[in-house]
Amino acid sequence: MATAEVADPRIEKPLDAVVRITTSNICGSDLHPYEGRAPLEEGMVLGHENMGVVVEAGAGVDRITVGDRVSVPFNIACGTCRNCGAGWTNACLRANPSGRPTAGYGSPMMGPYRGGQAEFLRVPWADFNLLRLPGGSEHENDFTMLSDVFPTGYHAAVLAGVEPGSSVAVFGAGPVGLMAAHSAMLRGAPRVFVVDKEPDRLALAEKFDAVPVDFSAQDPTEVLTEATGGAGVDCGIEAVGYQAHDAAGHQHPEMVMDKLVEAVRSTGRIGVVGVYNPEDPGAENENAQEGRIGFDYGSVFDRNITLGHGQCPVKRYNRQLRDLVVHGRARPGLIVSHELSLDDTAHGYDQFDKRVDGWTKVLLHPAAA
Repeated sequence: MATAEVADPRIEKPLDAVVRITTSNICGSDLHPYEGRAPLEEGMVLGHENMGVVVEAGAGVDRITVGDRVSVPFNIACGTCRNCGAGWTNACLRANPSGRPTAGYGSPMMGPYRGGQAEFLRVPWADFNLLRLPGGSEHENDFTMLSDVFPTGYHAAVLAGVEPGSSVAVFGAGPVGLMAAHSAMLRGAPRVFVVDKEPDRLALAEKFDAVPVDFSAQDPTEVLTEATGGAGVDCGIEAVGYQAHDAAGHQHPEMVMDKLVEAVRSTGRIGVVGVYNPEDPGAENENAQEGRIGFDYGSVFDRNITLGHGQCPVKRYNRQLRDLVVHGRARPGLIVSHELSLDDTAHGYDQFDKRVDGWTKVLLHPAAA
């Protein structure tokens, strides 16, 4: 990890725009290539959680204008292919030259697009992809969550079928898990449990009015079963992914799915937004290296549990979530722990990767460099 001078992005096609980045976040997914657990093109600029101000627009851009304050969804989508037309902008069929049905900024296997942990960012298909925000600087830390973690957390709640009255268990109190807990409450859940082992993250869960469950001190299945009169929770959310660790620090990629299957009631639902890759050369067993995760699928089938999973189609939710922020109903910026300049990026990655106490969500402000 290093900070370096690179050429500024430019308009390459008529539908492009260039955005001056005001805030770009470090995401847990950025740690996968940082740790060498996912491939990344040499010299790639990281950063898929971006917002800023448009400074240049291509000749074919007619909705977005120079000076607009915008949120940049981490999905890059053409807006016209079959999947985009159906609202699945996370699975665009045209944006990734490799043919893989997903594209994004500065991410492994998601195309040649540089990320926004830089001063400027090129945005393809700008009219379709960019979300206009109220001008000025108000709600900066809230709005910066609209590019990924807030919509992803909301998507998790949708996949899990959260509705008014649902009991919900979220496994993982990282930024996405906390946003899933917040979103479950926005969707009417009266009780949301958040399972993790890191004290600082569990303390944040309490700030969102969730019930923290420390799995290093108690069995979450027992806690959740007792809390629901023996039935199990209605909805479970997986917000950890393939690098799940037990309390001793050993990796078990199937661990969270197994515990969710135990904790969710018969005919309940599980939404999975934690990242699982088709290949993981750094995994501890051969199956996991090939993306084969051996969780308790037999019980899923036997107990009629519904599974929903996959990357979030950000555009499906970001406009509504923006308005919840504007009107004071949502407060995603509460997860922010540190705000750094680009010059401090390497330090931010180091502390976030080591799970140093208190480093829960790190924002980078290029203008402060």
